[in-house]
Amino acid sequence: MSSRKGRKDAARVVREQLARERRRKRTLWVSIGAVAVLVVAGLIGWSVWSSQSSGTFVAPPGATEDGTGIVVGSGPVTIDVYEDYLCPACKQFEQTSGATIEQLVSDGKARVVYHPVAYLNRFSSTQYSTRASAASGCAAEGGKFTEFSKALFDKQPPENGAQLSDNELIDIGAEVGLNRDSFGSCVRDGKYKPWTSHVSEEATRANVTGTPTVLVNGEQVREWTPENITAAVEAAGR
Repeated sequence: MSSRKGRKDAARVVREQLARERRRKRTLWVSIGAVAVLVVAGLIGWSVWSSQSSGTFVAPPGATEDGTGIVVGSGPVTIDVYEDYLCPACKQFEQTSGATIEQLVSDGKARVVYHPVAYLNRFSSTQYSTRASAASGCAAEGGKFTEFSKALFDKQPPENGAQLSDNELIDIGAEVGLNRDSFGSCVRDGKYKPWTSHVSEEATRANVTGTPTVLVNGEQVREWTPENITAAVEAAGR
């Protein structure tokens, strides 16, 4: 009996060892599978990020050499204007000082570099800041950046909502003289969204933390009234 019992115990031990080995292998393969899933997910995520990253952007016509803004005019003094199309203070700035800047450009005293950043997407359920900025790139491609930007501020939607749809942005573009088909395709394709990311990232690197931010030859104009901007341009041009 003892011999038979010993054989049974030995067989049981072997079965338990085999079962443990099978469980270990299953655990190992499950772990390998989980790692593989994470690796694939990471590669997909990296691919999506890299496709949207500013490293692969295409700047619209009229952009600066580094692609951080759209140039208007050719005067000796540079005015940098950082704006977000969803920013109420930017609309106020355009209403109070936009005409002054246009006059300084028209008089040959300054050139303006507009940086349409996307800082306020957190106040939009549709990434409006990004979509509007990208659409401004499409407008620059069609030679109507200034007109389109002005129209966007005139029709600025309130924060905390869906804001204007792509179709509404296209309607605005058509109203300022852009070709509906080519402009519409550019907007719907999000052609300049990577450029918008680049503009925003470079603005952040330049320590631009809010909008509007106005610089004259690299010096910030703290109070962007028409008088202060004009005085800063005249001082820089001496």
